[in-house]
This record gives sequence, C-alpha cells and structure tokens, in this order.
Amino acid sequence: MKDNLFPSETVMLDKFASDLNLEMLYAGRGILTLNSISVDRPGLRLAGYFNYFDNERIMVIGLTEHEYMRSFSPEKRQEKIARMFACGEIPCVIFSRDLPVLPEFMEEARASGTPVFRSGKMTTAVMNDLFIYLSRLLAPQTTVHGVLMDVFGVGLMLTGNSGVGKSEVAMELIKRGHRLVADDSVLIKRVENDLIGTAPERIRYFMELRGIGIINVKNMYGAGSVLGEKQVELIMELEPWKRDKEYDRIGGEQNDETILGVKVPKLTIPVSPGRNVAVLTEVAARNYRLKNMGYDAAQELIQRTIGR
Repeated sequence: MKDNLFPSETVMLDKFASDLNLEMLYAGRGILTLNSISVDRPGLRLAGYFNYFDNERIMVIGLTEHEYMRSFSPEKRQEKIARMFACGEIPCVIFSRDLPVLPEFMEEARASGTPVFRSGKMTTAVMNDLFIYLSRLLAPQTTVHGVLMDVFGVGLMLTGNSGVGKSEVAMELIKRGHRLVADDSVLIKRVENDLIGTAPERIRYFMELRGIGIINVKNMYGAGSVLGEKQVELIMELEPWKRDKEYDRIGGEQNDETILGVKVPKLTIPVSPGRNVAVLTEVAARNYRLKNMGYDAAQELIQRTIGR
C-alpha cells in the first residue's frame, strides 16, 4: 500500500474544459498542473496587495474584477495585469458570466502561456464547481490490492493474499447481479471523510482469472455489471482456513482497518473447500446494512440470553 497525501495532478486542457463545461479561449501551456483545491479571485491583486498570493490557485474573474479592470485606462490596466502575472505561473484563468476578455488581459496571458477559459455560469457557481472538482482530483489517495464490488448497494472490498480466490468470488457475485468496480488494484481517494474507490484507467473493467486469462467484464456481462466508483464501506479479508485460529462466531467483535485515516469495518473470512464465499459476502453486505439501520442480531441474541 502506497500513500500519496499531497498529490499533484496534471490534466489535459480539453478534459478539464469538458469536465467543467468550459469554453477554451487560449490553450497556453497545453496542460494544467494542479496542486491546490483553493480558488483565487484576484480583486486584491489587481488593487496592488500581493501578500499571501498563491500562484498555484486557479484564478476566477467575475463581474467585479472585470468592471474594476475596465475602470482604468488601457496603460494602467496593462500595468496592473502584468504585475499580477509576473508573480508566478498561474495554472489557468476562468472568466465567468460569459464576460469578454479584455485585450490587455489576453496579451499578458499569451506572454506567460497561461490557459484562459470562459463559463456562462455565475461566479459563485463556477467556484463551487471548481471546489468539488479539485477536492476529488487532489484528494489524498492510496492503492490497495483487492477487489471492490457493489453488493446490495454496499461498497465491499475483498482483500487477501494472491491466489486466495478474490476474483473467483467477484465473478460469482457478478453472475448474481452485483457490480464490479475494480479488480486487483483499487485506487482509493479520501473525499471529506469518505473513501471513494475506483479502478486505474488502464485496467478498468478488466479481470484476471487464473487458468482462463484476462476478461473484460463490461463486454462480457454488459454495462449493468460494472460501476465506475463506489464508497469503500466494508472490508472482507479472505484467508485459508487455519485450524488453530479462533474465528468470530457471534459477530460481537468489531475490527477495523484504517485507510488514509478513516476506519473501515473489517471481517476476516476463512476460505476452505465447500464454503460458498459469494453467499457469505452477500450476507455480510446485508448484515452491514441492517447494523447501519440500528439492528444487530448478535446484540439481540445477547439480550434474549440475559433476559432468560
């Protein structure tokens, strides 16, 4: 497991524009290197205050900034804009409300190679979209060896050593109508206090089955058999049955695994010939949902026993 707590992401301009429904006015450097989830409105910079100016933030120009720039003569306007661009390499600039880009601004953007976009949305809406987008893109992330499934709406991750049968259990679950998110390598991001799992792009929807090879689950079983991402809510670790090990038989023990600082409930399931692990996985998912709704079978049994 490898953690990257402060990621930097490089995004192609056309994808960035498509994801946020932006019009690209100038491509500039051709790519975006994003390091900050914060967004900047440069009103204070245009007024000459540059303390705490972070040039790693995307810059959004709203109506206030646009009209402020228009209030100056072309020479003064050029001076203010040039000083702002001279403070560092800004990832990109976005104009909201379909505002026209002033010639002096575009000139300085071209001189510095800064990409320029435009949106028809209000400034607040643009900034809100950016915050959500950047929070997910730059979220702390880690990669876990396992299989992530959507079972009865529960994001259930199967873990265990290679060869223990994770992919075979996943295949049985897919046949039963559940959905695959990722096989072998699960990319997990922490978004707020949730762990969101997905598959690395290059292996999305592919699965390795020993003795058969690589299959494409989406092509073989249809679009309803796969899911792009899912919150990781429950972990099931599969291990070969150890005769000298005591396994939880009541369900009263609460074990967790911490991923990126978030605790996830964890079950250890012994695997042996004759055990239908796919059925056990479905039971675990249903039981997890019942516990979230306030019902715990183990606690009810204990209460009944004490009450006698």
